[in-house]
Amino acid sequence: MKRAHALLLAAVLIAGGGGLMFLKVSRLGLPLLPGQTAPVWTVEARIEFDGNSRAAIVVLDIPDAPGEFVTLDELFVARGYGLNVESAKSDRRAEWSIRRAHGKQRLYYRIELAPSDEARLTDRASHAPPAPAKPDYVEPLASAVKDTLSEVRANSANIFTFVSQLLVQLNTAAPDGNIRIIRNNLDTASEEWVGRLIHVLAGARISARLVRGLVLDDRTSEPQLLSWLEVHNGTQWEGFNPQTGQRGFPDGFLRWSVGSRALLEVSDGRNAEVRFSSSRYAQSLTRVARDRAEATHAWLNDLLLFQLPVSTQNVYRVLLMVPLGALIVALMRTVVGVPTLGTFMPILVAIAFRETQLAWGIALFVLITSVGLSLRFYLERLRLLLVPRLCAVLSLVVLLMLAISLLSVKLGFAQGFSIALFPIIILTMAIEHMSVIWEESGGGAALKEGIGSLFVATLGYLLMTEPHLNHLMFLFPEILLLLLAVFVLLGRYTGYRMTEVLRFRDIVAAEDDVRPRS
Repeated sequence: MKRAHALLLAAVLIAGGGGLMFLKVSRLGLPLLPGQTAPVWTVEARIEFDGNSRAAIVVLDIPDAPGEFVTLDELFVARGYGLNVESAKSDRRAEWSIRRAHGKQRLYYRIELAPSDEARLTDRASHAPPAPAKPDYVEPLASAVKDTLSEVRANSANIFTFVSQLLVQLNTAAPDGNIRIIRNNLDTASEEWVGRLIHVLAGARISARLVRGLVLDDRTSEPQLLSWLEVHNGTQWEGFNPQTGQRGFPDGFLRWSVGSRALLEVSDGRNAEVRFSSSRYAQSLTRVARDRAEATHAWLNDLLLFQLPVSTQNVYRVLLMVPLGALIVALMRTVVGVPTLGTFMPILVAIAFRETQLAWGIALFVLITSVGLSLRFYLERLRLLLVPRLCAVLSLVVLLMLAISLLSVKLGFAQGFSIALFPIIILTMAIEHMSVIWEESGGGAALKEGIGSLFVATLGYLLMTEPHLNHLMFLFPEILLLLLAVFVLLGRYTGYRMTEVLRFRDIVAAEDDVRPRS
């Protein structure tokens, strides 16, 4: 029963920790490897107009739901202008105002974006709009629309196929009389053409709207604003190319504005225009994932350690590695059978090695414990009580560390300054423990435990300073649940240790020799 309980607990811990890791990777895009980068786009809208030396108000439609991108940051630049960002029914507009606008005026809006599949799906999931009222077309447009819609309806199965077939017919290279009337010599790449399509679809009671957007591509730094048609089928919105009828949006399509309202409105200004430019650069994938989580207000953002103060983050970068060092201790003692001076002393020594580096750390550890052990044997001759003797050893260890630091100053060894980071109490107890073992079991047993502790501390240092593991533990602290599951399973281990197998190999060989052969 206890074994089954332990296995069930381990399975729950593994499922919980693994599930949180999967969600962070799939939803937030957190990288499993350090140093990975992700593309980030900077898009700038530059507004220019000539002022009339009067009060001016500039209104620009800005992205609210940018389609397959998520907004990381926004910047508004306009010297001397007041700014107000209005948001109504998912329509965001930036409003700049100034008391006097003299001469040429320039205003800038800049947005940073990162690709996000989740943002694209969220944007399309919206409430169904009411069906539009059927327009009162005038002749000959009324007859042309009626005949065209009837013909398309016979060749379609649903709203989306209806729209696709209609666009194909309206953009045919050999139009008939009805198509020419509907086209009315409009440019099929213009907003007026999309407006005409919306007007025609209203005759079939189909909800449609204008979408303006930019195609972000490395091959062009000055993208042109495109007019796209978007249709609702009662469940979701879907885009259509107004020139070909092709369903969907182009790759890298940034939805800039939705609706037929003017993109730019300038009061008391002349020659107003807006131009766009874009650039792409590589950003740390960790930074992008963190900004994406903050921008989308994902609940997983509450589980990230980035929201802690930087000083606290640095502390946890070290503390989160301690259980990995404990894993080495557990494996070495339970499975391998390496003796150590205490349970967690090798972990603390490994933490000290992070400051002194491995080679210097080993040298300093050996020097301090050797000299301290010699002084401990000297104090033994004085027949001191246990507590005063430990205090004396502690004072001697501090004096020894101070002497090494002062000597390092003379010799120019910076590594000697880090000796103060060694756990003084742990070193004191290690010296005391080694001396007791020396007296009870001999010098060989004491040296074996000392060397074993140093060996485990070295392995712990190598594991705790591995960059990939440091990256994983900080971004995914739920790995501690996986380690907890491993500790639970190790706690149920009842097999032989590897050192015991080597120790009793002669007995096993003797049993094989006396075993009768068939």
